[in-house]
Amino acid sequence: MFGTVRKSPQTIGFLLLPEFSMIAFTASIEPLRAANRIKREDLYHWKTISHDGKAVMASNGVTITPDIGLDDNSSCDVIFVCSGVKPHRNLPNNLNGKLRSLVRKGMSLGSVCTGSVALAEAGLLNGYRCTIHWENIEGFAERYPDLDITATLFEVDRNRYTCSGGTAPLDMMIHSIRLDHGETLALNVAEQMLMSFVREPEADQRMAIEHRTGIRHPKLLSAIAYMEAHVENPIALTELCHEVGLSLRQLERLFKSKINTTPARYYLELRLRRARQLLRQTPMSVMEIAIATGFSSASHFTQSYRKSMGYPPSEERQK
Repeated sequence: MFGTVRKSPQTIGFLLLPEFSMIAFTASIEPLRAANRIKREDLYHWKTISHDGKAVMASNGVTITPDIGLDDNSSCDVIFVCSGVKPHRNLPNNLNGKLRSLVRKGMSLGSVCTGSVALAEAGLLNGYRCTIHWENIEGFAERYPDLDITATLFEVDRNRYTCSGGTAPLDMMIHSIRLDHGETLALNVAEQMLMSFVREPEADQRMAIEHRTGIRHPKLLSAIAYMEAHVENPIALTELCHEVGLSLRQLERLFKSKINTTPARYYLELRLRRARQLLRQTPMSVMEIAIATGFSSASHFTQSYRKSMGYPPSEERQK
């Protein structure tokens, strides 16, 4: 899947940006190692890369000394950008130009976790389907509104491979092994990884609401789903009740008995949590974030945020 010409071994580069996600990085490599071991031949090689050839520290504090610098990439068939927390702050100054140069030379590019930010900043996801970790989707969509962003585990669109992170690279690499070397090897690799099944690319990243919340009541789940879908343009509780087939009194009783809060408070906290993600992940102004989370003004947003979090939005960004 990775190279335009099918060959063995394929060499896959992993460009490690500061504070990259260690689990996403190792989940990308281990299926390749297992494929080599099971077949008893070198189907895949891999190289660790840093922007300048110097050591890079992951978000968990582990430091990786790379095999090569980004300029020494001639042996790679594809390069995956591996990022993690603070993706915008951890982009090297001249990375955009280097990534564009790779594409001009015919290099296939991919990303895991928040590595999609690097590709988007360089303009290399324009016209491609792409994904990113669910926690970053809202901020990613706000910053790059013209991109075709999905909430799937991973996306393969021509010579762009974007993956949401966490353990999803396991599924993406096993998918690639299946395309390159057949179903039997892919299933054997999955078994080695102790995976009971391999998720398809279009699988959702997040758990279903009932698993995330522990709630089982179907109408309460529907109400929460409507709230999550209408953060930027909040719907009135009367309209919400109409959509889920409950009276306002019934809805309030459900929220009180199952979650020990009111529908209005739950909805507000949901919007404020979304605002916190945007504050942490994007350079959007407080006014822009207020609008993106359904507040009528920056002052109203700031007042609500301070009351809920104990400090103003500006302090969240400093944190």
